[in-house]
Amino acid sequence: MRPTNPSLRGTLRRFAWPAAVALVLLLLLTWRLTAPPATDTSGDPVSPDSHDAGPPPVGPPWHYGRPDARFTVVEYADLECPYCKAYFPVLKQWIDTQADVNWQWHHLPLPIHEPAATRGARLAECAGEVGGATAFWNAIAWIHQHTLGGGQGLPADARLPGSTPALHECLESTRPDIVIRAQAEEALQTNVVATPTLRLIDNHTGRSLLLPAGPIEGDALLSAVDLLAASHDDALPAEPASETAEMPTNAIGDPPR
Repeated sequence: MRPTNPSLRGTLRRFAWPAAVALVLLLLLTWRLTAPPATDTSGDPVSPDSHDAGPPPVGPPWHYGRPDARFTVVEYADLECPYCKAYFPVLKQWIDTQADVNWQWHHLPLPIHEPAATRGARLAECAGEVGGATAFWNAIAWIHQHTLGGGQGLPADARLPGSTPALHECLESTRPDIVIRAQAEEALQTNVVATPTLRLIDNHTGRSLLLPAGPIEGDALLSAVDLLAASHDDALPAEPASETAEMPTNAIGDPPR
């Protein structure tokens, strides 16, 4: 084979580098990368499919599913939000079918639903403090089942099953308020103002994808997982591990409230 002309090689190199830089800039502009919130990936796994994936960490924030899952779905939710209530069993069922995705709860009580939204969040946090992740998720499900919704709160005679003096002591303290306030402030700092809103995190790369507010169907979630995984291309120049992006607002689902 005839050797390549040295001047031709030099020309190709001069054009290849600007082209690679232009490609990276295009990707960055498309993804609108910004610094993501600091996300604690700890949590006590309650999924029956944990398969001894590691020692059970502690919350909050509370996790459901395998602690070693590559992807985490962070749900910003309000326990008085009717869309969150309807979406809860749908998202849980989807998580149960995904071997490599776990679920993290993130409180975001909306002003329109106060003070009932924070009261529900406090009850769930105290259930988790006393009984761990299983008690936390059971409390979330119970609150969704019994609340009147839309800011009306729980009926006066509603009592969380298994209430103990330790639970009541927690409710009398400020500990749950610290957790809820910190999570709500973090959400607002990243422009999450509606519920439910999902953020998908790739725990291998630190990249995350903020999905449009509203319930997201399973097929759209799988597409988001594929998109986030595909964003890590070893052929491209190295980028900081902690990056987040916003997915175009064309996801399936009802408007959030």
